[in-house]
Amino acid sequence: MSTGNRLTDTPPRVENLAQMLQFQDKAVVSRMLVKNTGGSVTLFAFDAGEGLSEHTAPFDALVIGVEGRADIVVGGEHHALAAGETLLMPANVPHAINPLEPFKMLLVMLRNPADAAK
Repeated sequence: MSTGNRLTDTPPRVENLAQMLQFQDKAVVSRMLVKNTGGSVTLFAFDAGEGLSEHTAPFDALVIGVEGRADIVVGGEHHALAAGETLLMPANVPHAINPLEPFKMLLVMLRNPADAAK
């Protein structure tokens, strides 16, 4: 995988997020769409019953629901997220993803410009 910016490495084209990644039985599947010094954009597909246990990340993250529904816990508070909805998860705050059914989401990790210069 290149760490270049895929937005400039490939010609512009319209793609359907829900069709870019398929569910796999009893698995979490991901596809990194963009990664550069400003952050990353990753598409995830969670099979029913699969998720991400509580963890922290050093960057703010924006979650955008693409398909299905999930319970996302941020700092102990539960948030219901469905397709077309978004949730901001602050840096260094514990969070977990608990899909309620097969669930796809786009995760945008936002690096602090001061950190990117280090």
